[in-house]
Amino acid sequence: MDISIIVVSFNTKGLLLDCLASIFKTIKGMSFEVWVVDNNSTDGTVEAIRERYFDINIIQNTKNLGFAAANNQAFRQMNGDYALLLNTDTVLTNGAVKELFDFMEANPEAGMACGQLLNLDGSSQNSIANFPTALTLLSNETLLRILLPKKFPSKRREYVSPLKIDSCIGACLMARKRAMDDIGLFDERYFFFFEETDWAYRMKRGGWAIYLVPTAKIFHAQGKTVGDTLNSRIMFYRSRYLFFKKWRPHSYPLFYSVIFLRLIANIILSLMGLLFTGGFKISIRKKFIVYIQLLIWHLHGCKEKE
Repeated sequence: MDISIIVVSFNTKGLLLDCLASIFKTIKGMSFEVWVVDNNSTDGTVEAIRERYFDINIIQNTKNLGFAAANNQAFRQMNGDYALLLNTDTVLTNGAVKELFDFMEANPEAGMACGQLLNLDGSSQNSIANFPTALTLLSNETLLRILLPKKFPSKRREYVSPLKIDSCIGACLMARKRAMDDIGLFDERYFFFFEETDWAYRMKRGGWAIYLVPTAKIFHAQGKTVGDTLNSRIMFYRSRYLFFKKWRPHSYPLFYSVIFLRLIANIILSLMGLLFTGGFKISIRKKFIVYIQLLIWHLHGCKEKE
């Protein structure tokens, strides 16, 4: 088996069905299997898959295990030489998977590769993640991508050939089974966010390379799977703190302080925006409320929900 395609789903039935349709429509000339790991959806996801497909492997969980743990369930049963991870809000273009597969076959040092993510209008999304450092926390990442494009590659530059990178955005990435066997599966302490960053970091430490393959194009309806809510923000903060605790334990107090101070700054800026607009700007008001809730969460010790 060449490729095991793994899609983790949670209450995104319509998006998932579009994603699955693009798999069977666009992948040609390779042997592949499809695994859907459903995290206890209540929108009829599993029933809809079974109605339309007889040859998809389904793992049906009785609770939401998160992204890392759900993928690991499929990793342990996959038969492919490569795992292709797809978010439910992705749609493959013709030849995208073949581009990734051919590149991995031709470059045995590559442990992971991703394609170029596209917005629904065809414009480029950021498909590359840099490992978080003191510099990325103290500075604006958009500014770093402008001032230091070689160190911080982004959608601002059009790439035509494969590029070595720190990490892939997890919406669509291909990982070599041999590299997975070498460095291990996802760290299941990450519920959502940073699991692929942690994985890439471990791969690099193990001597594997990570690449962007820009000729592989994938549409991505960014944010449709998790949304921009208080819970998603908390998941992001928690995962980022876990990454720093794990890989930068001696510097963790500094990193935490910087992140906390940036949160305070965002609250002040949002408050100024509210005062300037008379409180009528709904987007600013929503941000201000979320920032206040995040501050309260921090002041309560960043505790898990009971």
